[in-house]
Amino acid sequence: MRYEIIGPMAERYDEVLTAEALEFLVTLDSEFAARRVALLDTRRARRDRFATGQLPDFLPETIGIRADPTWQVAPPAPGLEDRRVEITGPPDRKMTINALNSGAKVWLADFEDATAPTWENVIGGQLNLMDALDRRIDFTDPRGKRYALAEELATIVVRPRGWHLVEKGIVVDGRPISASLVDFGLYLFHCARRQLAAGAGPYFYLPKLEGHREARLWNDIFVFAQHYLRLPQGTIRATTLIETITAAFEMEEILYELREHSAGLNAGRWDYIFSIIKNFGQWPDFVLPDRAEVTMTVPFMRAYTELLVRTCHRRGAHAIGGMAAFVPSRDPEVNANALAKVRADKQREAGDGFDGSWVAHPGLVSTCREVFDEVLGERPHQLDRRRDDVEVTAADLLSVDKTPGQVSESGLRSNIAVALRYIDAWLGGAGAVALWNLMEDAATAEIARCQVWQWWQHGTPLAGGGTVTEELVRSLLADELATLTEGRDAAERERGEQAARILEETALAEHLPPFFTT
Repeated sequence: MRYEIIGPMAERYDEVLTAEALEFLVTLDSEFAARRVALLDTRRARRDRFATGQLPDFLPETIGIRADPTWQVAPPAPGLEDRRVEITGPPDRKMTINALNSGAKVWLADFEDATAPTWENVIGGQLNLMDALDRRIDFTDPRGKRYALAEELATIVVRPRGWHLVEKGIVVDGRPISASLVDFGLYLFHCARRQLAAGAGPYFYLPKLEGHREARLWNDIFVFAQHYLRLPQGTIRATTLIETITAAFEMEEILYELREHSAGLNAGRWDYIFSIIKNFGQWPDFVLPDRAEVTMTVPFMRAYTELLVRTCHRRGAHAIGGMAAFVPSRDPEVNANALAKVRADKQREAGDGFDGSWVAHPGLVSTCREVFDEVLGERPHQLDRRRDDVEVTAADLLSVDKTPGQVSESGLRSNIAVALRYIDAWLGGAGAVALWNLMEDAATAEIARCQVWQWWQHGTPLAGGGTVTEELVRSLLADELATLTEGRDAAERERGEQAARILEETALAEHLPPFFTT
């Protein structure tokens, strides 16, 4: 099997793309590429069934796993015992330093939703992680401010890209290799022993899984990779994001498949909402109100998070809460109001039994930590809270029609503005973008884009009168494009216009097409 590097080689890329590392990637591809493709075919077939009106349910064939009270996942690995605050962000050089220094217990180094998958971001991110573990990373911004590592650092957990993505910078026998295997394989090859020497290990977050068979594939990859690299079995640990509606029905099975390598589950709230729209957006009962009104306390989200905590603690696994996306402002009043909402959100999670939660900005670490400190004290987690009081049915998980709220023209305009500006930034190589004091990534931008599509498809009535029409969407998009491109140079204007075309073509398509898939 032959491979070719299509992406351009830059300074120090040869430290990442060594012959031995590439041989490892090719071996992973040879062993597992066909299974990946088959599972993607299964995804498409399932989505086709949903399009006919079929709805997901708990699997009858795995009832034995759910009914067996005896099995548990592996105990927490070194560096993952206490996860009360986790910070997420792309592995660019500045974020790497700031996240590791932030005071969070864990940094999710995100090659997925927070990273635009340019070749420079993918390979440069791997270099930054290697440099961070060797403590030879620093950064000086254009103003001359220097950033360097502190003594106490967060534990690194890497999120590779999802199974649906490919890496076009590396081809094997003429076809792009799985992006998941590239991100996972390069980090494991170069950093597993670095992490073990530092007293931790190679840890991962697994995104976008749609069921336990996809978790089984990851587990088989872990077993194979550990054997190949002569690492003890169980060295790899992985937290699975429950961010698709189908995975919500298979939480126990996912933990079971990964149990030797499992580090728990995370409530990936934003992609979860996107998954609802993607799978069932064509049905009137699944039309959601303005994005800001789909909070974690609405019935279908409440059912999902309570089931997650119960499932995890029943099996000895950490339950990690969702992301607080607020970005601190210079306006004291804006800050005070937003931090009060963040605190309330984290208090709900800690009170429900979550063992920790996510933030998107270092400025939120202390707020999240204070809330979990109040509940945990000196304890590293609250796995002893079994939540046996929780009973969640399939109907509860699918009770989207019980979501209160309305669709407004300001909500429609906000979605168009966010989606347009995010796509524009993404085309420019940025995957995490601060917009109106919120950190937007591919997941939140997809909610914005897909809600426009959903409301247009259904001719959704607007609060105050009128409906969502194609003409209204085009008019609002034209207004936002004019605002975005005002004062830009020709190249930046062209990029904004390209973003507008992408948004228009996808938000006004007959069937909802993907965008963030390449």
